[in-house]
Amino acid sequence: MNKINKIFITGASGGIGSAICDKFNKKNFSLVLTSSSDSNLEYLKEKYGKDHFYYKIDLSDYDNLNKSLNEVSNNHKDISVIVNNAGITQDNIIFRIKDEQWSKVIQTNLNSNFQIIKSLLPNMLSQKYGKIIGISSIVGSTGNPGQANYVASKSGMVGLYKSIALEVAKRKINVNVVSPGFISTAMTENLNEEQKKTYLSRIPMNRFGEPEDVANLVYFLSSDESSYITGQNFHINGGMLMF
Repeated sequence: MNKINKIFITGASGGIGSAICDKFNKKNFSLVLTSSSDSNLEYLKEKYGKDHFYYKIDLSDYDNLNKSLNEVSNNHKDISVIVNNAGITQDNIIFRIKDEQWSKVIQTNLNSNFQIIKSLLPNMLSQKYGKIIGISSIVGSTGNPGQANYVASKSGMVGLYKSIALEVAKRKINVNVVSPGFISTAMTENLNEEQKKTYLSRIPMNRFGEPEDVANLVYFLSSDESSYITGQNFHINGGMLMF
């Protein structure tokens, strides 16, 4: 497996984030987890214990994030896997999206990826080893009405990661994107039955995915078994979108 088993994960307390944390915890990784919420951070500490590392970071605040990343980079030069999972939505049709809604979603979902990778990548370059994985979304490829800001951020991730993959490929650093479709999380639980039927009718497998499905793919992309895979956008959506 990896030479150094330490992973940095954003959005660690969400549905997909929790599944990713659980997967890597079971595989004996040292976890470096972030959250913008004190209560979520306490939850993570209680769940995973004192042998891991926890940081309160507001991804929507450019300056706060940079300051926190300097600390993370200095304290954890041995991070071998980065999973940029955190994301927010502030939905509205294009005519009604406020400037602050656009800016906050782009900062949290896209700019933070740039800041995190730029800050933590030098240590990986020194090690000549690393795995960087971003969690995008199916809508980054399809578009979605009422989510221009979210879609732009998730689509932008794909271009960002492909470009970085080209820059670092010779240093044994793999950079990939995972784009989930409809996954059983709090989002799908809030759908009414009619909405669920509508979405399920568009999924050939006729079911929502599980957070563990995403976590399994992320783990594979973090392993040496995926050493010849880089610059790819992996869709995991039950056949809802096929390339």
